[in-house]
Amino acid sequence: MSQISIPSRAPGEVPLDDAVVPFEVAALDVRGRTVRLGPMVDEILSRHAYPTAVSRLLGEAIVLTVLLGSSLKFEGRFILQTQTDGPVRMLVVDWRSPGRVRAYAQFDADAVAALTAPGDGDLLGRGHLAMTIDQGADMNRYQGLVALGGGTLEEAAHEYFLRSEQIPTRVRLAVAEEFSAAAGGAQRRWRAGGLMLQFLPKSEERRRVPDLDPGDAPEGTEPHVVPEDDAWVEGQALVETIEDVELLDPALSTERLLFRLFHEHGVRVFRAVDVEARCSCSRERVQGILESFPVDDRVAMIEDGRISVTCEFCNTRYEFDPTTVIRPDDAEG
Repeated sequence: MSQISIPSRAPGEVPLDDAVVPFEVAALDVRGRTVRLGPMVDEILSRHAYPTAVSRLLGEAIVLTVLLGSSLKFEGRFILQTQTDGPVRMLVVDWRSPGRVRAYAQFDADAVAALTAPGDGDLLGRGHLAMTIDQGADMNRYQGLVALGGGTLEEAAHEYFLRSEQIPTRVRLAVAEEFSAAAGGAQRRWRAGGLMLQFLPKSEERRRVPDLDPGDAPEGTEPHVVPEDDAWVEGQALVETIEDVELLDPALSTERLLFRLFHEHGVRVFRAVDVEARCSCSRERVQGILESFPVDDRVAMIEDGRISVTCEFCNTRYEFDPTTVIRPDDAEG
């Protein structure tokens, strides 16, 4: 039987921002994807006057959502949302195929300001992380929940794949501000990056994972243990060598990073998926939502002779003359 020859080449040197690059390392039975975000994540975060720590946390949530949403094999939505008792009460990131993203955060400004060098756990507190897959009006939604108990978003992602998908997975997330010289002073821009690696062997035996603790096992019961596959051990070790700067560096191409990690085994890259910041709000949609409210609620929204609505995602402000959303026949109804 003839073998298919896959052409090889040197890694591309041109950095690629706002894109997801899927890859495969066949020798280790691993697949993954990397994401590098520049103008796209800066646009989302710069639309709000978030504290730096909140922007960084929301940036991590955006990277995680892009890594997961870009793996969907259908036209639909992937929504990541946290609800917790911490200073950052809620994060929402909405991915829409083929690569449109919007996001926002709700937080207690005083509680965030009171923290010194806060990490993910300090900001999030305790609650849950929900990941929702929406395939459209004619299909049921799928939702996975992960408890948040003071850990990081990376750790929450690992727990999600362990319990919901039972696929050995490692995720790396990085977010930082880039400072550059510009007329009038230093210019600040947000950058973000991430990598997800999954162990997907063809052999059923090699796909075995330990049984999850049921929570009610008799005292003294030995936990179920499955030795980690050597290939997966090596894959994880390679991912752990990645430094945040490598995921963010605008001068380092994604292909060069993957070559640095996996050149001994050979890495195959696939077509990149572009990502953009785009909100789905519009004046027409906002007006339609207003008209769905009871007329008394619309009247109560009038301030200084106008009705104003601000989109939580993109911070766009819409103003309406009350007569355009409150008509005489509304009062009769």
